[in-house]
Amino acid sequence: MRVLWFSNTPAQGIEFLSKDSKIKGTGGWMGALNEIMKDEVDLHIVFHYPYKKESFNYKNTYFYPVYTGNIFFNLIKNRIYTAVLDDKYLDSYLKIIHEVEPNIIHIHGTENSFLCILNQVNIPTVVSIQGNLTVCNHKFFSGFNGKFLNRQKYTSLKEFFLGSKYFKKIKCRLSKMAQIEQNRIKDIKYVIGRTDWDYRITRVLSPNSKYFKGEELLREAFYINKWDNLHQNEDKLIVFTTNSDNYYKGVETVFHSISLLQEIGIDIEWRIAGIKDDSLIVSICKSFLGSSFPTSGYKLLGSLDEESLVQELLASHMYVMPSHIENSPNNLCEAMILGMPCIATYAGGTGSLLKDGKEGILIQDGDPWAMAGAVIELINDPDQAKNYGENARKRALLRHDKRTVADQYLNIYKNILSC
Repeated sequence: MRVLWFSNTPAQGIEFLSKDSKIKGTGGWMGALNEIMKDEVDLHIVFHYPYKKESFNYKNTYFYPVYTGNIFFNLIKNRIYTAVLDDKYLDSYLKIIHEVEPNIIHIHGTENSFLCILNQVNIPTVVSIQGNLTVCNHKFFSGFNGKFLNRQKYTSLKEFFLGSKYFKKIKCRLSKMAQIEQNRIKDIKYVIGRTDWDYRITRVLSPNSKYFKGEELLREAFYINKWDNLHQNEDKLIVFTTNSDNYYKGVETVFHSISLLQEIGIDIEWRIAGIKDDSLIVSICKSFLGSSFPTSGYKLLGSLDEESLVQELLASHMYVMPSHIENSPNNLCEAMILGMPCIATYAGGTGSLLKDGKEGILIQDGDPWAMAGAVIELINDPDQAKNYGENARKRALLRHDKRTVADQYLNIYKNILSC
């Protein structure tokens, strides 16, 4: 079976590309899926790339970079106007499809421009739901009043190129992309999802599509490590969160929770990966929270590689996922498979990943008092916290089992081809 993927990342191809470029990485969870599927099917992967590169074969997979233009030029262009992709690269996509002649096409995610091939080819095409821009756009202001996002000064080179009113460009771009997504997603015939949330939204946004269940894989280091309870006796409480500078990821709730915990005398260090001290989201949180923003008790770690992230998680007492909207966040799944006690907001698909009161604690998003209270709950009952972590690990090991996931995708492909 010849399968052509359209992917937001190069998957395992990033290992090959990193040999002669500044772009580094291990392929993330898509790399893990690439690894397990390359021996099951004749696999070909299309992805966007900011450098001119010919197609290549690496680890029994064929890769097709679609050149998206000079990075610096694109930054300047985005500084002048807000451009979003729809069918700009359609001819490139169709050329690759004609060259590969796949039996089936699999588009990973609805947020990129790959959906423009729908109705342009007669080859069976299935689309995996990762996130959903339509709902993200709707939830954009869940954490902040818009006025606090209206920055008037530059704090980084990134802000200079994106414009002083950074959030307006992000919101404008997101709104345009969401509209394109809504227009294109109606044409999907086959969809792969993982949660009650993505099933429900696709019944509305893509009402004529047939839904299949297909889980995601995690990066290798998370399968081979396990959290333990040995550091529970330490005096300082270490909480961990993986986040980003997206405004709907809930980091403002984390900062507010730190202040609430400090007010009642808890010595805490909340470590946050994915953002840095000079990240725009931090200065926005300071303006938004005012006196409720903590002056200490947190450590911003920036971007971490796979091994560093695992070690930080293993050194923490618990994991907290604070987002206002998610589907099946890999960061929560990674903490669960390590066996960590987890707190997560009941947002989007998280209720399908973690059962409240059995595998962790689910709270309302945007509620720092409930978040701080859940942290205290785990502190006060370490045996229950450990039990939550063990149950979460059992659930995650089954959900992300490599053979099970590979069989899910193979069966989906065969089912579609038999239609």
